[in-house]
Amino acid sequence: MILILDFGSQYTQLIARRVREAHVYCEIHPYDVPIEKIRALDPRGIILSGGPASLYETGAPDIEPEVLQIGRPVLGICYGLYVIAHHLGARSGMAGAREYGPATLMVDEEDPLFAGIEGGNAFRVWMSHGDRIETLPAGLTAIAHSDNSPYAAVRSPDGRLRGIQFHPEVAHTPIGAQVLANFALNICGEPGDWTMANFIESHSAALRERVHADDRVIMALSGGVDSSVAAALIHRAIGDRLQCVFVDSGLLRAGERERMENVFARQIGLDLRIADASDLFIGRLAEVTDPERKRRIIGHTFIEVFEREAAGIGGARFLAQGTLYPDVIESVSAKGPSAMIKSHHNVGGLPEAMKFELIEPLRELFKDEVRELGRALGLGSDVVDREPFPGPGLAVRIAGEVTRERLDLLRRADAIVMEEFAADGVGARLWQSFAVLLPLKTVGVMGDGRSYESVIAIRSVESSDGMTADWARLDAGFLARLSSRITNEIRGVNRVVYDITSKPPATIEWE
Repeated sequence: MILILDFGSQYTQLIARRVREAHVYCEIHPYDVPIEKIRALDPRGIILSGGPASLYETGAPDIEPEVLQIGRPVLGICYGLYVIAHHLGARSGMAGAREYGPATLMVDEEDPLFAGIEGGNAFRVWMSHGDRIETLPAGLTAIAHSDNSPYAAVRSPDGRLRGIQFHPEVAHTPIGAQVLANFALNICGEPGDWTMANFIESHSAALRERVHADDRVIMALSGGVDSSVAAALIHRAIGDRLQCVFVDSGLLRAGERERMENVFARQIGLDLRIADASDLFIGRLAEVTDPERKRRIIGHTFIEVFEREAAGIGGARFLAQGTLYPDVIESVSAKGPSAMIKSHHNVGGLPEAMKFELIEPLRELFKDEVRELGRALGLGSDVVDREPFPGPGLAVRIAGEVTRERLDLLRRADAIVMEEFAADGVGARLWQSFAVLLPLKTVGVMGDGRSYESVIAIRSVESSDGMTADWARLDAGFLARLSSRITNEIRGVNRVVYDITSKPPATIEWE
């Protein structure tokens, strides 16, 4: 594995994804992880991420000196470069001109880090820094520069330590993926065998070893990509010892219950139990308008219903979840607890006194890897390529109080959105598209009379992983058709608006 030590960069997850794209397994840990744990992990190489801090700030984050002395190759990126240089005695300072954005990297010395990259010795890269190295110590040699950074890439004489000023993980550095692959494969000696086929075999064997013949695993199956792929992987390993429970909260899209029975019970062959708890969920949401309170109520009610169902399943020792790697690492901040944007239903949402042992077969994977795993397991595109749907369902797409009437109205609008995006074919390139019911009414003219009815907002975004997103520039004619169908076919809606806000500053979901 490759160990990535995180100094709080907004791009740290991208580093991991680029390394994984080279078929090399990697993990992200905080920069101050104890040296004993690093030795226990026994990585083939270490990457020090960038970060928002300056070396000249009081209490600037730093590694233990032993990290650079354990005999493994180390690559420092931006702030990580300063950390390496600082430990070796370099003099750094504030850059004369801060460098944010595109720059030209001039490679001055041949190095395995830049091996096999076509284009001569000048490359476009992305910079984002306010400090720079002013003088190099005897333990480092310059191998590249930019107009503003005389030491934009450095290495130690033995080639074990390297540092780069630019960010290879971002798309704005075209050579970046090759640079990280060179470090992992050529410099660290990784075999590049991190594939989904190997993942299936190794994790299936581990599951069979852990779950004994008289044990059962229970799992809440939502029908989303994560839980579906996790269920398929577990089912492949232990067969009918997996019992899936689908909780019908009444907060789902149109036809979702029927889809679950058809796809997962009939086609895939999972043992699926359906719990209809719609009255309970909707009753507890009465007069609740605060988004976080909605999520808590739904989460607690879900656990209550699920535990009630689990009590009737004999021999259930394990609870399976579709937790992903971003869920795990976003719950650990490089510099202490992160500010909570909204609660996550997998990480930190389980009761402390839970009687089940937890199985999370996807907790090492990013979303794109989960989709790849699903395809390797033989799941169809209707499952693997399904767009994300929030755990609390339509409740967080209704701004304001959740009632049966408002749910029915939004469900009809949502069905039209899904139909139109599927028919037009535009949905395949988008991360997510959905309808939101707003907590207001507006005046309209319908026929010859005045109307005073609800407003539907359409949200459609492009993204690669959901961490950031940009609003989709949809054709005006397509949006007009959406608006016309919603206002004509749904009694109670007389206005449709389109959300043109990116993430950040907004989140993808409205609540």
